[in-house]
Amino acid sequence: MTETTLVKELVSKCLQARNLAYCPYSHFPVGAAILTTAGDIVTGCNVENASFGLTVCAERTAIQRAVAEGHRHFTAIAVTCDIKDSFVGPCGACRQVLMEFGSNWDVYLTKPDGSYKKTSLQELLPLAFSPAHLEKN
Repeated sequence: MTETTLVKELVSKCLQARNLAYCPYSHFPVGAAILTTAGDIVTGCNVENASFGLTVCAERTAIQRAVAEGHRHFTAIAVTCDIKDSFVGPCGACRQVLMEFGSNWDVYLTKPDGSYKKTSLQELLPLAFSPAHLEKN
């Protein structure tokens, strides 16, 4: 599978995941699709809760699902929401959770029409705190 085909599949899966979001309070569905180094794609969507602090973002849902399925190494994530006129990135908490699994992720910020912008986790979270900092102490 070519890189372009793989990115298109990743983007398509994040759009599909967005449609599964449980967001009765914010009405702001988000979908994420993570590419593992083994070539598997694991998806997640946001899951809201009446106790708002217990809401889980799509990116964290996807990571938790991937880890529960035995994955620990990732190369890319595609993220989407319903905002049509600009590219929207993961929240700060999700950026930090992604960083737990390495800083060399490609991040595809995806609009509802499937268009995307490629960036990186390092670009989205410069000077990040990571597991490597704990190894030095």
